[in-house]
Amino acid sequence: MVQQISPPELQARLAEADPPMLLDVREHWEQDIARLPGTVDIPMNEVAARLEELPKDRDIVVMCRSGGRSTKIAEYLEGRGYRVANLTGGILAWVQQVDSSLKRY
Repeated sequence: MVQQISPPELQARLAEADPPMLLDVREHWEQDIARLPGTVDIPMNEVAARLEELPKDRDIVVMCRSGGRSTKIAEYLEGRGYRVANLTGGILAWVQQVDSSLKRY
């Protein structure tokens, strides 16, 4: 089972000296609506072909709109030896719990 991280927990981790990589697996049009700064943007259907862009020696938090796609990608990455967690509730939960200035969609 993939580790879960809540939006407030992620906010705290992002403020640390060695923050996790934030992998956004939403489509580009979704990222144009609302996005977090500093994300690595790889749509879900491109992840398998772009694994070389992801470090195995760093924590990765995977996010999507509400957590479904990112859970699947986190499971996929975990099975390939990556250190991953899923952002519980995705960007919708982030907007609700951390930054209400971002658009909901």
